[in-house]
Amino acid sequence: MHRIKMIVPVPVPDEALRLFAAQLPSGLVRDDIKVDFVAAGSKPITLDSLYEMTLADTAVLEAGASAEKEGYAAVCVNSMSDSGVAGLRSALNIPVVGPCQATMLAACLLGKHFSVLTMWDRWRPLYDKVAIEQGLLHRMASVRSIGVPPDTSELLSGKEDSVFPLLEREAQRAIEEDGADVLILGSTTMYQSHRYLAERLPIPVLNPGIIAYKACEALIDLGLSQSKAAFVAPRSMLLTAE
Repeated sequence: MHRIKMIVPVPVPDEALRLFAAQLPSGLVRDDIKVDFVAAGSKPITLDSLYEMTLADTAVLEAGASAEKEGYAAVCVNSMSDSGVAGLRSALNIPVVGPCQATMLAACLLGKHFSVLTMWDRWRPLYDKVAIEQGLLHRMASVRSIGVPPDTSELLSGKEDSVFPLLEREAQRAIEEDGADVLILGSTTMYQSHRYLAERLPIPVLNPGIIAYKACEALIDLGLSQSKAAFVAPRSMLLTAE
């Protein structure tokens, strides 16, 4: 049995954590894999600023640093913020996956230009950060926002009638005005809108939580992990190992 630690980079109540876990539908997770969703941190945040993004990095590092010792085969940060991913790749030998990086790279397999469909403009720095790091700014056609602050407790539950049409409208604009040929949901909290959008839009719509999970699965199966030449382990850990 392979275990994957799925870290939500904000503290959420148990019911909300169950909503996050529901993004992996029945039948998607193989019988030989167990996924544990855990919430990180203690201060409620929405990743609305560089300050809160830094808090999320710290929370994820604390929640994930012991994953290898706990027997996990991989770690996934369940947020398009990719909070703490680089740090955990340095600290751990098991694969560490961030949905933003994984989904943008997957989009490049499927089309020439992708757009990110997001809840509000305050998340724009999350996507710019990863696109710049991966050299993909020229492939990102646009970031389209519906101007609705996120709800990390209820996600999109109860908001389908009001939010889904707004997302569809901005998605159509991304296609018609920005030249997008692939769309990315801008948050793992938006997964409930995926089927609605995929059924109505003429281009692929990528659900980042599922793509990140599948990336973990593939790396486990292939016996691959991040290069320690690229993500050098802290000297303190190397000395302890000796």
